[in-house]
Amino acid sequence: MLKYAAAIIVTIVLGLSSRRFPNVLPDIITVNAGDILWASMIYFGFRFICTKRSLAWAAGWSVIFCFGIEFSQLYQAERIVAVRSTVVGSLILGRGFLAIDLARYVIGIAAAWIVDKIAFQRSKR
Repeated sequence: MLKYAAAIIVTIVLGLSSRRFPNVLPDIITVNAGDILWASMIYFGFRFICTKRSLAWAAGWSVIFCFGIEFSQLYQAERIVAVRSTVVGSLILGRGFLAIDLARYVIGIAAAWIVDKIAFQRSKR
């Protein structure tokens, strides 16, 4: 369980760093890293909370969660827009729907699943 907490923290630091230092990173990273890392963090969060569940379960629910948040951005009521205009609201809920984000989420969840399968599951043996 501690490994997933550490993975969440590392992922958050990497994600915030990709936003803080865009001038020293290649454009492909600054454009894509935030969404990819956010989805990875969601996967590690599911693994942290539900350690007894399978990796596939965590990946599936991560996709459902991330896609749900993305599609919720189509809803633009005044109250939710106000929440999204804050830094925390923007980081958690995003600002507007982008179809490309769905692909980024799948990439992030797949990357986290690979890390989990190769690095974290090996330590169980």
